[in-house]
Amino acid sequence: MNLREGHLILEDGSVYSGHFHNGDCESPGEVVFNTSMIGYEQIATDPSYAGQIVVMTYPLIGNYGVNLENLESDQPWLRGMVVRDLCDDEGEEYNGQKISFKQYLSQNHIPCLTGVDTRALARRLRSRGTMGGVLTSSLKHKDELIERARWATQPPVGGYTLQTSCRDMVKLGAGCKRLVLMDFGSKRSIVNALLRRKNEVVVVPAHTSSDKIKQLAPDAIVLSNGPGDPGDCAYAIETIRQLLGYRPMLGICLGHQLLSLALGAKTYKLKFGHRGANHPVKDLESGRIYVSTQNHGYAVETNSLVHTGAVLWFQNLNDNSVEGIIHRKMNVRGVQFHPEAAPGPQDTRYLIDDFLASIA
Repeated sequence: MNLREGHLILEDGSVYSGHFHNGDCESPGEVVFNTSMIGYEQIATDPSYAGQIVVMTYPLIGNYGVNLENLESDQPWLRGMVVRDLCDDEGEEYNGQKISFKQYLSQNHIPCLTGVDTRALARRLRSRGTMGGVLTSSLKHKDELIERARWATQPPVGGYTLQTSCRDMVKLGAGCKRLVLMDFGSKRSIVNALLRRKNEVVVVPAHTSSDKIKQLAPDAIVLSNGPGDPGDCAYAIETIRQLLGYRPMLGICLGHQLLSLALGAKTYKLKFGHRGANHPVKDLESGRIYVSTQNHGYAVETNSLVHTGAVLWFQNLNDNSVEGIIHRKMNVRGVQFHPEAAPGPQDTRYLIDDFLASIA
């Protein structure tokens, strides 16, 4: 395994040094942190992390290998990982799994910086806000690296969703209900959650028009998670707006943000985002509190919901941000967290059942 000195340099000039695994080139990205204790293989393959370098605050990563059935997509989407300790065990079979996490990262050419005080790094990102950064094996041209880090948060033309969305329509499963899933960078676990409930799921690309979706005659529409700024997805917002009131609709994560924008609300970028499996959210209708899995850097402005017809449904108990909205007249709803719970607590899986039960 190729292992040498490596560094993460942030756009503010701060440097975090350690050991570089699979580091044969510089890798720029938006530097974010995740507080999950498990699920590193789901995090690595979640399309929502496209363009990002993920810092894992839990110090021991790779302990249980990689279960290939848990992967959220066919490839990793992140630009790199930063961890405190990466498990060194390798072999044909690792802890009952076929591959170690280190091997998986190596096979997919994902750089990983180890030996870093990731909690100190997370504190810096919390105090200064999310920043661009570059993983590199050399600080020889530091000023150039800092400039490159400053540009690392800029998305590609059209945003990241067009990179992570499927290219062609796919029909999966069978059942009494046909669900159209608009794929903005969907996790497999969302598709699997719908299939387990005995539905036919038609996955369509992000740029699919409202007319093509109506031709599929769905019973309901699901808006998936995905990466980046919802404001980059004007094409999707217009399509969703044209579908409002046509069929029941559920938005998850980015899908929730796009649904809110289609209703006339506004979004904003959080200082350092919500990424982890321990975020408390409150159902404002029942008063119950749930622990949720989250992965996003943007949120819906609470005050902007006033003239949308939707009401605040769930609220984050850490910062009071919007975690869910519901428009009962049109039977559309959205949640900022992940009710399919992969990885993370299963407290809110019932929301998928409730949505399916609401379909006439």
